[in-house]
Amino acid sequence: MPVTRAAKGRISIDSLLEQRYGQEIGRAALRPGPILPPPGNGPGDVDDRLREPTVHLPPAPAWVRAWSRLGYGIFPGAREAFNALGGNDIARYEALVEQQLAWESIDDSAMDARLSSAGYTTLGKSLTQLWADHVASGAPWEVRMLPAWESQRASVMRAAFSKRQLQERMTTFWHDHFHVTGSDYDAGPVFVHHSRDVIRPRALGNFRAMLEAVASSTAMLYYLDNRSNTRSGPNENFARELLELHTFGAENYLGFMNPGQVPPCPEDPSYPIGYTDVDVYETAAAFTGWTLRNGHWQYPSENDGSFVYRAAWHDTGPKFVLGMYLPPEQPAMKDGRDVLDRIASHPRVARFICRKLVHHFAGDAAPASLVESAATLFRQRWQDADQIRVVLRHILRSPEVREARQGKRRRPSEVIAAALRAAGSTYTLRPAHAHGDGFMWRLAGTGHVPYDWPAPNGYADDADAWSGANSFGMTWRMLSWLTETSDDDQRLLPVVEDSRAGVASWTAANLVDFWCLRLLGRPPAPARLQMLRAFMAQGASSSYVIADSNTWSGSDLRAHYNHDRLRSMVSLLLMSPEFATR
Repeated sequence: MPVTRAAKGRISIDSLLEQRYGQEIGRAALRPGPILPPPGNGPGDVDDRLREPTVHLPPAPAWVRAWSRLGYGIFPGAREAFNALGGNDIARYEALVEQQLAWESIDDSAMDARLSSAGYTTLGKSLTQLWADHVASGAPWEVRMLPAWESQRASVMRAAFSKRQLQERMTTFWHDHFHVTGSDYDAGPVFVHHSRDVIRPRALGNFRAMLEAVASSTAMLYYLDNRSNTRSGPNENFARELLELHTFGAENYLGFMNPGQVPPCPEDPSYPIGYTDVDVYETAAAFTGWTLRNGHWQYPSENDGSFVYRAAWHDTGPKFVLGMYLPPEQPAMKDGRDVLDRIASHPRVARFICRKLVHHFAGDAAPASLVESAATLFRQRWQDADQIRVVLRHILRSPEVREARQGKRRRPSEVIAAALRAAGSTYTLRPAHAHGDGFMWRLAGTGHVPYDWPAPNGYADDADAWSGANSFGMTWRMLSWLTETSDDDQRLLPVVEDSRAGVASWTAANLVDFWCLRLLGRPPAPARLQMLRAFMAQGASSSYVIADSNTWSGSDLRAHYNHDRLRSMVSLLLMSPEFATR
C-alpha cells in the first residue's frame, strides 16, 4: 500500500524531492503559496462568491418547480403526471425524485427511435467503428466531425424530449465538469464514445469510477494531451486540469510550495489541505504511459483508437503525491490508480464537487450547510457504486432545493430545449441537413452550443455569465425564429395551430392566458401579464375577438398581421424571467 502523510517519516521525502526537482525544493527554500480558508466558513449561510440578485417573481406551483429542478421543464401533461405520484406535493416531489434517480428503469426507447428516424448514423457506433470511419479512413472534414455534430444536436433533443430528464441534466453537468470541446479536430471524431460510454452511463454512478473512465477516454487523451505523456517527454496538461478543474478547484491550489510543508487538512489530518505545483508534476509522472492506439511510429500496427497502457513509457521511479508516497516499480497503472483513490477520498474534493452540485440545483447562492452535509455523505460513500445517486437524493430532497421559490437561470440552449418541451413540439433536429444547420448556427449565436466551449473549464453555470446583451438578444432572436419557421411543412412551435385548437374565442386575454398556462404553468407577474395582453390587444377592448388571419392592415393595428403578433407574443413570453428561471 502507498505510504501516506502519517508515515512519511519512514522515508526521506526531502531526498526524493531533491532528486526529482533539485536542491531548492528539498531545502524548503520555495515560497509557500497562499492557503485559502475553506469556503463557507465565514458568517452567513451562503458559501458561493456569487450571490443571486433579488428578483421578485410569483412562486411557481410545485409541479412546475419539480419538473424544472429535476429536468428541462414542463410539458403537455406534466401537471397530471406529477399529481398522480402522491397525495400531497411533498410526496409527489419525492416520488418524482426517486423515479428520475432510477433512470435505468425509465423506458426511453421512443427517444432513441426519434433520433434514429431523423437520420443520426454515428450515435450507435463503437469506438473502433468511429475510429475506422472518421479517423483512419482519412475522411473529409464534414465526415470526420459528424460524430461531434450529431452528439451536439442529440443533446438538445434529449434535453427537450427524453423521459430520463435527471440523467440528461447530470450528463450535461458532467460534460461541463470534465469538458472536452466537441469541435476539437482530434476529439470530435470519437466524441460519441466520450459522451455515450464515458459520461452518460456514470452520470449518477461513482465519481472515482468516472475519474478513471475520463482519464482513459480517447477524446480526453487527445484534448488534454496525456496520449503524449511519457517518461522521456512528460506532459502535465491533464494532471493540472485533473487537480484544478476536475477535483480540487483553484481554491485549494497552494502554488509552488514544498509539499512536505503543506499543512494537514482540518477535516482529516492524514490528507494535505491542498495541492501544489509539485503535486501536478508528480501526478503527471503517475499517468505516464496512459495513452491510446493511434498508429504511433513505435507501434504502427496498433491503430484502432482504444486506450492502452504502455509500460515502456511509464516513469517507474518513486513519487510523492498529495502527501502519499508511491514506491518505485509498481504494477501496471497502479501509480495513476493510487492517485485517483487519493483524490476521490479527499475531503476538499468532496466539498468542491458538492458545492458545484448544490450550486447547480439550489441556485447561484449555494447554502453552506447543504454543501457540508452533501460533502460528508459524498466522502462517506466514495467507494459505493451509487455514490452520486445517493448524494443527489440528499441534495434534491432537501428543503433548500424542493422549496426554493426561485432556482437557476436557464442557459441559452436550456431555454431553447425548454421551449420545445413546453410547447409539445414534434420537431426533431436533423443532422447534416440545411434546416438543422440553420438551427445550430443560430444557437451558436447565443454562445451555448452543447460541448463547444473552447477552454477546458466548460460552460459557466451562473446567471452573471449569461446576463450580457448579446446572450439575451441572440436567445430572443432564436426563440422568435422558432415560433416563425418550419422544417419543410412542419412547424417547430405551432403557435397558430395550437391556438386554434386550444382557444375558442381569440380575445387578447384568452390567447395570453392560454400560452401562459402552456409555457409557464401559471400567470407571470401582474405587470408582465398586463403588458402581454396589451401587446396582443393593440388598443382593442377586452371583448374584441382577434381575427384568425395574417394580412396587412396598417390603418387598424388590431387586425394587422395577427398571426405574426401572436407568435411574437409567445417569443416574449419565452424570454420572460418566469420562463428563463427553472
